Amino acid sequence: MNEVKKPRRSMLYYYGVIILVMVLFNFVLLPIVAQRQIQEVDYGTFMDMTEDGDIGKVEVQEEENQIVFTNKEEDTVYKTGMMPDPDLTQRLHDSGAEFSGEIMKAESPVQSFLLSWILPLIIFYALGQYLMKKFMQKAGGNNAMSFGMGKSNAKVYVKSSQGIRFADVAGEDEAKESLTEIVDYLHNPGKYQEIGASMPKGILLVGPPGTGKTMLAKAVAGEANVPFFSISGSEFVEMFVGMGASKVRDLFKQAKEKAPCIVFIDEIDAIGKKRDGQIGGNDEREQTLNQLLTEMDGFEGNNGVIILAATNRPESLDPALTRPGRFDRRVPVELPDLKGREEILRVHAKKIKVAEDVDFEKIARMASGASGAELANIINEAALRAVRDGRAFANQADLEESIEVVIAGYQKKNAILTDKEKWTVSYHEIGHALVAARQTHSAPVQKITIIPRTSGALGYTMQVEEGNHYLLTQKELEDKIATYTGGRAAEEIVFGSRSTGAFNDIEQATKLARAMITRYGMSEEFDMVAMETVNNQYLGGDTSMVCSAETQTEIDRHVVELVKKQHEKAATILLENREKLDELAHYLYEKETITGEEFMAILNQ
Repeated sequence: MNEVKKPRRSMLYYYGVIILVMVLFNFVLLPIVAQRQIQEVDYGTFMDMTEDGDIGKVEVQEEENQIVFTNKEEDTVYKTGMMPDPDLTQRLHDSGAEFSGEIMKAESPVQSFLLSWILPLIIFYALGQYLMKKFMQKAGGNNAMSFGMGKSNAKVYVKSSQGIRFADVAGEDEAKESLTEIVDYLHNPGKYQEIGASMPKGILLVGPPGTGKTMLAKAVAGEANVPFFSISGSEFVEMFVGMGASKVRDLFKQAKEKAPCIVFIDEIDAIGKKRDGQIGGNDEREQTLNQLLTEMDGFEGNNGVIILAATNRPESLDPALTRPGRFDRRVPVELPDLKGREEILRVHAKKIKVAEDVDFEKIARMASGASGAELANIINEAALRAVRDGRAFANQADLEESIEVVIAGYQKKNAILTDKEKWTVSYHEIGHALVAARQTHSAPVQKITIIPRTSGALGYTMQVEEGNHYLLTQKELEDKIATYTGGRAAEEIVFGSRSTGAFNDIEQATKLARAMITRYGMSEEFDMVAMETVNNQYLGGDTSMVCSAETQTEIDRHVVELVKKQHEKAATILLENREKLDELAHYLYEKETITGEEFMAILNQ
């Protein structure tokens, strides 16, 4: 079926709306406002105020048969009906009121009509004609329905010695190395042209949120010392079709005038999504994308304009946008490793005062999986905690506590657990830690606490890897599942019941077990067949099944068997160490928070 488009409204429609607004203003709003501002009193009150000298200005409106007057302070307006009063003029003179010698007449109806109706209409009409003329001039013709007057909203950061440099961006050495070539090209284009090489027209920065894609783009501009145009993809999309395309044209026109320069489009997926051809799609977005493709194709090889773009969803971009000749190079900006996290912490720590004995390597190890933005937040939280405690610098304890704040939230100091709940949480957390410690492929325990947090956690066990791990074996994954089930296993052994405290452990164990079977090929029955695909790997990594319903049923059965097997393994470990389980749980119940060293010392006694 053909899409039925809504007809455009003519200028008469908008003039009608203006007239309607004026009618409402003159006949509804003005009388209400006037009525509220003027207080009506009787003639006796007027005479009393005159005799008391409490009267300011007076206007006698004979045609309206009323007197309008103010008090001495002139902050209140009154009106009263006229009465036969031959001594009115002398009495007003004696009271010191301001009034003229002649009786003021009301405004004529013709004058009122001209001022209230004709003059506003003339003003609105002239303004409309002026704006329409300007719009058509910018559109390049006399087509009144062409909305080609969009201007780019790009923010321009010109050359500045205080700009962001590569030294301000840590933990992304590979990305910086790839972008350094761009800076060198902007400084010395001749040596590339001599050999016949040309720089990529577009560079796409991809990675999870908070990894520093925008900061890297600004660092390139800072190092190259060239103008830097920055705009978000969503700013191109407007209500009127053609406005976004016009903004793209205007942006690239400005960029060519200021070349060499860098154009940075953040969240380019807002306009660069795949064109699916479905009826009822966003025509404005597609026109904007088409204009962007045209502008990138229209670049000459030596015009000195480099296009940088950033996105969290590279898989959603249109193939025409990511093909060679447009965005030629893709630069991954991943989560930093251990060395990168330490460097990022040191960069942000320069902004605050920290103790000299702070171990940034230990903090970086504890903050495994954190992005650059989260690491910056950790440093800031440490500084805030130091201020709350009345200290002039942040120490090691501040940084360690700030990691817990970012991961699990602030301590809920007003949350009071019952004695039974506190015992349950103690055994639950010791169950996790004890199972982890008795397995050979588990990360060492760093800290155990039963203090509730604002994230909803009643307690948690922190494990910290000793180094970077890029591969996990099947045995290591199985040990992780066993550790997740250790808390529930401890509750079942000690109390003979189950609580809701294990809901997050159940989710993590099930997710990991399913990934082992459907994505990692760690099932004897399915071997190396992928049963699941990952969508939006940088935004949570949601998955979707790519198998039949019967196969899904088999997968569910295997997941249950795998988790159940590791659950039984965890229970066996705890039964073999029942005395240590009780001893450690009692110690945690009394202390509420214990370190990994304290835990291992009691366990190895």
